[in-house]
Amino acid sequence: LISIFFIILFSLELNAQELNCRVQINSQKIKGTNRQKFTNLQTTLYEFMNNNRWTNDVFSVEEKIECNFIINLTDQIGANGYKGTITVKSSRPIYKTSYNSSILNLIDSDFRFEFTENQTLEFNEHNHTSNLISIIAFYAYIIIGMDYDSFSLLGGEEYFLKAQRILNNAQGDQKATGWKSYEGNYNRYWLIENLLHNDFKPLREASYVYHREGLDILSEKAELGRDEITSALYSVKTSADRKQGSYLLKIFFDAKADEITNIYSDGFISNKNELVEMLKQIDPANISKWDRILQEKRN
Repeated sequence: LISIFFIILFSLELNAQELNCRVQINSQKIKGTNRQKFTNLQTTLYEFMNNNRWTNDVFSVEEKIECNFIINLTDQIGANGYKGTITVKSSRPIYKTSYNSSILNLIDSDFRFEFTENQTLEFNEHNHTSNLISIIAFYAYIIIGMDYDSFSLLGGEEYFLKAQRILNNAQGDQKATGWKSYEGNYNRYWLIENLLHNDFKPLREASYVYHREGLDILSEKAELGRDEITSALYSVKTSADRKQGSYLLKIFFDAKADEITNIYSDGFISNKNELVEMLKQIDPANISKWDRILQEKRN
């Protein structure tokens, strides 16, 4: 009996779902409503993200992808409608270290949905049943796809295609926003358009080189790891030269700017001035951080 118990336990661990997602909801701006409803929403989203099987791959508990949803509700629309923002974050562990590297750190300002207390969320990738389900499932696949891209070359393609299917299904919902090209430059439409466009293959390939061949060996082979990261950043430039100011480029540097600054501030590379000028060219929003790389050099 004991052996059977351990076999069952081992099997359950191996078939653990892919995500370890924490959900936080800030509803302070919504006045005069049942606060328990938001607690229920938080629990429902937590269970939806963590209990669904998003892939056919086998994950151990330790392999789950770390991610966060931070939902800030700003307005109530009718009895059960809400709008606000959702911040989506994910990270991946770096080999032989306790460090987790940020993969995704974005704010979606087109977060509108309806939710009734004790509502059950059931996802069907072939149908758009509600904006809430579609947005959360969309980001589940984005998180998984970007994580897979960091471990294998273009490894997230299957999951980006699933996210694209969700987007296509959601575009027919006239009440839903953030799914269409004309609704802004930084929304779900442009995120998946960029991820699947040939112009951004160099950036996606750079994710693999940056993480797997760079960060994962940095603790043991610092110079080689730094060289691989530099090579990856020049691949990012290839995509930037094709589509300057794109959403995916913004997402990359929103997640990586601090990390890149720390990597080069802590170590010597011969072409640091050239690298900094390149970073300023393709990501002018973080010029002050790129300048810090050179300031550290002088110190």
